[in-house]
Parts: sequence; C-alpha cells; structure tokens
Amino acid sequence: MPDKDVSLATRVEITKKYAAAYEAASKKDKTRILDQLVEVTGWNRDHARQQLRRRMRQPKGRAQATVAVIDRRKNPGSRYSYNALKILQHVWAVAGGICGKYLAASMADWLDAMESAGDLVEGQDRYSAEIRAELLRMSAATIDRHLAPAKARDPIRGKSTTKPGALLRNSISVRKAGDEVEAEPGFFEVDTVAHCGPSLKGEFARTVNFTDMHTGWVFTTAIRNNAMIHIVAAFDAFVEAVPFMVTGIDSDNGSEFINHEVLGWSAERSIFYTRSRPYQKNDQATIESKNNHLVRRYGFYYRYDTAHQRELLNQLWPLVCDRLNYFTPTKKPVGYTTDAVGRRRRVYDKPRTPYHRLLDAGVLNQAQKAELAAYKTSLNVVEIAGRISSIQQRLISLAAAPTRRLERELEAQAAAAMPEAEWIKIDQRRARAA
Repeated sequence: MPDKDVSLATRVEITKKYAAAYEAASKKDKTRILDQLVEVTGWNRDHARQQLRRRMRQPKGRAQATVAVIDRRKNPGSRYSYNALKILQHVWAVAGGICGKYLAASMADWLDAMESAGDLVEGQDRYSAEIRAELLRMSAATIDRHLAPAKARDPIRGKSTTKPGALLRNSISVRKAGDEVEAEPGFFEVDTVAHCGPSLKGEFARTVNFTDMHTGWVFTTAIRNNAMIHIVAAFDAFVEAVPFMVTGIDSDNGSEFINHEVLGWSAERSIFYTRSRPYQKNDQATIESKNNHLVRRYGFYYRYDTAHQRELLNQLWPLVCDRLNYFTPTKKPVGYTTDAVGRRRRVYDKPRTPYHRLLDAGVLNQAQKAELAAYKTSLNVVEIAGRISSIQQRLISLAAAPTRRLERELEAQAAAAMPEAEWIKIDQRRARAA
C-alpha cells in the first residue's frame, strides 16, 4: 500500500526516476514499471501513465522542475494587445471613468468623437484600425478587468440640508417610489446639493440638479444659497436650457421648493408639480443617484463659499452635462423577473445615451433633431475632458486646504467640549457587576 504521507514533490521525483527507464523499456517492462509507480505513489494507472509521458516530453532545461510538471492549469495569452489596453485607458479617462457596461455600449461613439477631434489618428500613438476593432470587441467584464481601479474618494462627506416646508406641503400631490414611470420625456426630479464641507454654518454654494425620468437628461447649475430668488432663477435657466418641453417637476419636502414662489412659477408655466414623501429617499432614487454620480463625483465634497468658486462650478456643470447627455449611456428599469430560486430581480434595458433616448421618444421635430445632431457633432470630447480636469484642479487648489482646516477646527472643538474624566459620574455598583 502506498504511504499516504508521500508529498507531491516526492512523487514527482519518483516519477522522474521511473520516466527514463519507462521510455526505453519494452511493452512488458512498461507494464511492470507502471505497476510499481502506482504502488508507490497511490495514483491510478491513467494518471501515472500521463505523468510518465509528461516527464518524458519535458524539455531538458526544466529538469529541475517539480510541481510545475503536474500543474494542469493553462495560462492562455491575452486576446487583446498591449496597445489596445493603453488606448482603452485613454478612452476611459476621456469618458470620465464610466463603468465597463456603459463604456462597452458607447465605445463606438467615443471612438468616433475622439477621431473627429483628432485625438485618435490611425497610425499614430498606438492607434489603428486593428486596435479599434479590438476595443469594439471587448465585453463589459473585460473592460472592467483591464482598467485600473478608480482613485480613492476623498473622505469628506456631505451634509443633509433638507428642512421640511410645512407651509404648502399638504396641498401638493405625493409621488411615491412605486408609481408608474413616465412614458415620455418632460417629467424631472430636482434636488439641491450643499457644498458646505463638514459644516452647515455660514453661507455656501448650492447646486440645483435636474434629471429627466424618461431619458436621463440632466441639467445642473450652481447658486449662491437656497434663497427663493436663486431657486427660481435656477428653474428659469433649466427651462431655457432643456431642448424639450418640461411637463412636470418632482421635488423633496425642503422649504426651498415647497413655497409660494416656486409653486407660482410652476403654475404660470402649466408645469405639474409633485413632491416625495417625507424621509423617503427612495421616492427620489433617480435624482439621489445623480447627486452622487454627477455633483459629488465631479464637484467633490469640499466647501465652496466664494463667488469665484461658484463661478468655476458654473463653468464646470455645462461641460459635465454635455458629456453625460450626449455620450454617457444609462440603463432604465423595464420590469421585474424571478431567478431560478424565486427571488425577484429588476430587469433593465440596454444602456443608451440620453441623446439617443430623446431621439427615439418622438417628441422632437426634424429641425430640433438636426439642431441637436449638429451640436453633438460640434462637441470635442477630448477638449471637454481637459477643461473638466483643469476646472477640477482649480477647485481643489482653492477649496481643499480650507475645507480640511475647517474639519480640524471642528474636531478640536468637539474634543474640547468633552467633559473631563474626573467629572464623569460612574455607578460603582454597575462597575463592580461588569
């Protein structure tokens, strides 16, 4: 009987010694050698014969190898060239670091736009028709696997500034998370994002964020504060900028939205106005997601409280909106299904850009479609990426240090407010019981 404690390396050494004799032996002697190897190693005959043959075929340069000889795993070469992976990283950076599912769905659009901008030229800087074909062939999982991980997010987080506006709340219709999705463009969710850094004290900039429920079209602008005059001005700019009719707006219960001025503005333009339920963020899941993926991702978590910083934000947001509206695909829920064990799962459509969803919606005439197509053609995605990066660097240089200094001051104040140890009363009975 074989020794169960024989190690793998020992078995390989034994096989190595038997292999030379096995190669030169007759058929009868091969049977005897194989019987002995099976007896010593405990392998079955097929596996023992396979290892002997592998050892016989092993190149002499690998004579010292042991475990590697019986490692059946294969290491196939990459299907994609090094140049394709380098171009992929460049396209991903220009696209704003979107995920593989969205990048795979819009790869042709990004390559066309970058070729039109002169950033990708065939025969220059690793790019060629073969590289383009490789990129278009990549699956979403392959793209995610080959792309470098995103940079770590700044640890500063935002603060919630929503305060209920009880004045007119009961007179506004409530729109819940489970309500039917709009069948055509024009119904927007809106929210404000506070650029307050770690403290809500004082005055700081706000970003008003709109997103269309049907197409995913976004409009974003920065305002001085949540005063009604600034909110209404943001609404005016929003209606003027969106290339289709606004039919409805849904907001949270913040007092910046639930007031006579905003509702009067909505009534004058025959725009249907609804609100979410209090403390139910899922009622506005779409805009809450955009607050993170648009405002926080591109505008960070720093405190912006000067006119110059607000001006930079308003230079940044049109560039970001053009990138997201015309080139960045999104997916929309279309229903539910159940998996093999009966669990309910959301079903989504194929990723498409808001621009293509808008064209397919049938709400634009031919002149409007031609105008949008001409504007999309005029966009230089490489220039947009460069300008976004430049503005972001300026915002960081202006706001990062003051925000961190404010954070340290708040931490010091919190530490100073803690009571001294000798003033803390301890229940001796509970202490002894513990």
